[in-house]
Amino acid sequence: MEKKETFKTELSYIQDEKIRRSCETMIELLPDYFFKEEASSTGKYHPKFACGEGGLVRHVKVAVRIANELFGIYKFDDETKDLIIFALLIHDGLKRGLEESRYTKFNHPILIGNYLKENKDKLALTDEQVERIVKMDASHMGKWNTSEYEPGVILPLPKTVEEKFVHMCDFLSSKKFMHIDFDENNDILV
Repeated sequence: MEKKETFKTELSYIQDEKIRRSCETMIELLPDYFFKEEASSTGKYHPKFACGEGGLVRHVKVAVRIANELFGIYKFDDETKDLIIFALLIHDGLKRGLEESRYTKFNHPILIGNYLKENKDKLALTDEQVERIVKMDASHMGKWNTSEYEPGVILPLPKTVEEKFVHMCDFLSSKKFMHIDFDENNDILV
């Protein structure tokens, strides 16, 4: 199965065909571990649905679903909505690095942005669109932008409305009070 099939529903939220195809390409380029890992190895920072095999995929699906639901309240233009969905779909794509490490790489928000830029020639995105996605992903950790385990790394804080929105969707998807049911294909049950 193609990796992009994992996010068939979420990709359908992207209206612009070039942006959607570019996102599909990036999903196909993500390491295999992304599709199997749990969102949190300790379970300390994510709800039950994000634990166990495929937990990271479920976490991403919920973040995208939250965004799509909130688009009815937050009035973004169509391109911005598409770029937000794109950013959320790949934001944890290199959570354990390009080559899988045992633990989360604190700088994974920067790694995914660099990976996007490295693969820009395979995408139908403008330089501005790439930069917007890079900034949304780089700041998705919000105020948790430093780590005692990687003292030299300081992640950027979200500044724009779209950066804050991506952080909020990721943050809400990680809250332990969230109880979401999934089917056998890791699709959200309504």
